Amino acid sequence: MKNYLKKAPYLCCLLVIPFLGLIYGLLNSRAHNPIDITTTLDSNTPFIPIFIIPYILWYAYLFCYLGYFCFKDIKIYFKSLILIVAAQLICFVIYFFFQTTVPRPTLESNNFILRLVDWIYSLDRPYNCFPSIHVLTTFVVMLVSKQVKYKYVLNTICIHLAGTLIIVSTLFVKQHVIIDMIGSIVLVTLLNCLPLELLLFKLLRSYRHLHEKS
Repeated sequence: MKNYLKKAPYLCCLLVIPFLGLIYGLLNSRAHNPIDITTTLDSNTPFIPIFIIPYILWYAYLFCYLGYFCFKDIKIYFKSLILIVAAQLICFVIYFFFQTTVPRPTLESNNFILRLVDWIYSLDRPYNCFPSIHVLTTFVVMLVSKQVKYKYVLNTICIHLAGTLIIVSTLFVKQHVIIDMIGSIVLVTLLNCLPLELLLFKLLRSYRHLHEKS
């Protein structure tokens, strides 16, 4: 328990995520000649409103599993945050110079699920879609979770099943198109191949130094 309490302050690093969200909000506040990169496959992908539930659960998924990494393996925790921050900063540059848009369906009914969809639509304008932040952050969690040692099989299944549902939900609720999804996965995969461990090593060395002083 004492070891867990010493790691708890590092949860404050999660505040970088809402800070990145503020930057995204600024970039999403106006349209700047957005380009529609919808393909025929996207046009044939059905709009399935029920997938708004896993789409919204992304927020809990991200923070819960990053918190889990913090207490389970501090190295994996910092690696996850570094990947997320680096990937999102690259996304912001792309959003600024290459803004895309996704056509949204007309919501004619007024049931609870469609009200949730409409609520998300009102919060997130249909710009800055490529790459998808929903997809890239979810894929980071799925990717680095494979490096966590001594994890339960059920937990592994939950991470990948929930993550897959979140990723495909971006397509079924018409928040993103297939190229957005592919772009996010490729971006995270490439960043994961870079020697980010050098920065991670410095963070961990600082962590151990503080740990020894306490």
